[in-house]
Amino acid sequence: MEFRTIKAERLYIKVAEQLSGLVKDGTLKPGDKFPAERDLAERLGVSRPTIREAMIAMELSGIIEIRTGSGIYVSDTKPKLDTGDKGVGPFEILEIRYILEAEACALAAARITDEEIAKLKVALQDMAEEEKHEDASEKADWTFHKIIADASQNSAISAVVDWLWQLRNESELSTAFLERLRKEGVHPSIDDHKRIIEALEQRNPEKARNAMRVHIDNASEAAATYFGRPS
Repeated sequence: MEFRTIKAERLYIKVAEQLSGLVKDGTLKPGDKFPAERDLAERLGVSRPTIREAMIAMELSGIIEIRTGSGIYVSDTKPKLDTGDKGVGPFEILEIRYILEAEACALAAARITDEEIAKLKVALQDMAEEEKHEDASEKADWTFHKIIADASQNSAISAVVDWLWQLRNESELSTAFLERLRKEGVHPSIDDHKRIIEALEQRNPEKARNAMRVHIDNASEAAATYFGRPS
């Protein structure tokens, strides 16, 4: 008796497959522009981050071309039409980071040590150096956020935050998107990170929570502009 493995398919894959079908059956032809992100989200009954992640998967498969500042077009080259699982998407990761890291930052504001504040400032300096290179790995950014998670003094939070960053760097979908953003000149905001440090130095949980939320919101906004339309 033969069984097939049952897999829980990511939502963006289902969206990508449906949209790819429009290219495959000729409804959308090479050079045609895709409908607006908001319109697609409403028609398909999914979130706009899901639409974005489907588009990233389709770009990796050569089905579409994302032109920054213009929009999304059907590729002129013959696509692979393979929209299989490419890992967790960057916008899903940003959503969970917004929830978890904001609260971790609020806890850290009440518990962080002077030594950890000093480490954050060193990480910020390293981040500024990394920004000067197109192929920056953003290791300093990861270090910065890990210090805050550790400063929450909650080992579960620290482990999950670290795992989310690992997930970001292991996912084909996320890594490909981040590489493209770096080529477009999008890097972690030094000013955002400075404001987080200031809030932590003041030992102000609410200000620290808001500073982290603003930072991740800004990261999402910067990433969304890649699609050539408002977020």
